[in-house]
Amino acid sequence: MTAPARTVLVIMGVAACGKTVVGRTLAEQLRGRFVDGDDYHPADNVAKMAAGSGLTDADRWPWLDRLHAILSEHLAGDSPVPLVVACSALARRYRDRLRGGLPFERVRFVHLAADFDTILGRLEARQGHFMKGRAMLEDQFATLEPLAPDEVSAGSLVLDAANPVAAIVERLVGCSG
Repeated sequence: MTAPARTVLVIMGVAACGKTVVGRTLAEQLRGRFVDGDDYHPADNVAKMAAGSGLTDADRWPWLDRLHAILSEHLAGDSPVPLVVACSALARRYRDRLRGGLPFERVRFVHLAADFDTILGRLEARQGHFMKGRAMLEDQFATLEPLAPDEVSAGSLVLDAANPVAAIVERLVGCSG
C-alpha cells in the first residue's frame, strides 16, 4: 500500500483475525512504526476481558482516546515513516472516535474479515492472550459493523483474514493508496 509518512493504517477486526501479526509485518515492509492497540488498554479493561466479560462503550472511550492521541501526534508531526496500528475498531462510532477531527483520508482502515468458525479456531488455538472464549467472540461479531461506503472511498478496504499473512501484506504493499 503506498502509504505516505503522514498516513495511519489501522488494521482492524475481531479478536484473532491477525491484526497484530499483519500490522507488525506491514510496518516492517513499509519501514514504518507499529503500535498494538492492545498495549494501550487500561488494566481494568484487560482484567474484564480476561474474566470473559465484554467491554462497554464507557470502557472503550479512554482506550480509543489514548490511541487517537497517538494518531494525532503522528499526523501533526514530521515523522518520515507511516504509522500502522492494530485496533479492533469494530463499530463505526469507534472508528470515528479514532479519527476524531483528523483528515478523513489520512486514517485508513484495513478490515481483516473471516467467518466465525475460522476465527474461533484461531482464538481457541492461541496462548497467552487475555481475549478468549466463544461468548467474547460472539459479542465481537455482534458489535462488528462493516466499513461504510465513505470509509471505502477514502481508501479503507476489506481483506480476507483467512489468507496467509504474507499474501495480505503483499496485497497491502502492492496496492496504490
